[in-house]
Amino acid sequence: MRKYLVLTIILVSGFCFSQNLKKEILQITKGKNATVAVSVLDFDNNKSVHIKGNAKLPVLSVFKFHIALAVLNEVDQGKLSLDKNIFIKKSDLLENTWSPIRERFPDGNIEMTLGELIKYTVAESDNNGCDILLRLIGGTETVQKFINSKDITNFTIKADEEQMHKGFEFMYLNVTTTNSANQLLQDFFNKKIVSKTSTDFLMTTLLETSTGRNKIVAQLPENIPVAHKTGSSGKDDKGLTIAENDIGIVRLPDGRHYAISIFVSDSMESEATNTKMIADISKIVFDYFSKKYF
Repeated sequence: MRKYLVLTIILVSGFCFSQNLKKEILQITKGKNATVAVSVLDFDNNKSVHIKGNAKLPVLSVFKFHIALAVLNEVDQGKLSLDKNIFIKKSDLLENTWSPIRERFPDGNIEMTLGELIKYTVAESDNNGCDILLRLIGGTETVQKFINSKDITNFTIKADEEQMHKGFEFMYLNVTTTNSANQLLQDFFNKKIVSKTSTDFLMTTLLETSTGRNKIVAQLPENIPVAHKTGSSGKDDKGLTIAENDIGIVRLPDGRHYAISIFVSDSMESEATNTKMIADISKIVFDYFSKKYF
């Protein structure tokens, strides 16, 4: 009888803390002219909390995580190698798009290894690097087929970066849910998506992410490792932000891990407000885990 009583107390306690966390998150998003989806997944006990976690929303550059996984699958199959040299022409380096590669090598006509290209694409979110990778593996269809094969649902990829830059309407072609993003992060962490070698490589790359310092990582202690991937649309001519996103795996000081995915979509708020919502939510979630409420 005592065992059942203890179990009941634990379950009720966990439920209350989950509800309290939801209330605090909703307080942050209250009154904001935006759709905000949040999913949190504890890797150790598989407990989750989400708000609008099943809403299909524009993914933006978060899809570079999915693309990198599809490329690494080709590496695992022996079709590609991280040491393979990729020739990058000047014509590959499109203007008017975010591209650290182009900034560093404006004349193009260079070679870099596939591993370096993945790091530019993921850690620095290079749009030109992204499309070079897509062309290398056969386009968005290859990514879609691979992600589907891993039983990850509610993910659609149809447009590359070049197409998305032709009009804001194309940014709505690539969608996922925050629940789906967290499931992929957990399966990736558990080495169910690509090999251990490829998992370790991409995890290191995600930990080196330089974009989105004002999002998930902004208010966390500097010594907390966060492997994350960001996405941003910018604003259209009416001031609408189609997406301000961040997904990641957070490692706690005691060695536990959790996934957190936050999408701010169709927002009429300022960039500062959008990113602060993400940062504030991330901090609250971290505090809950630090107090071992999950």
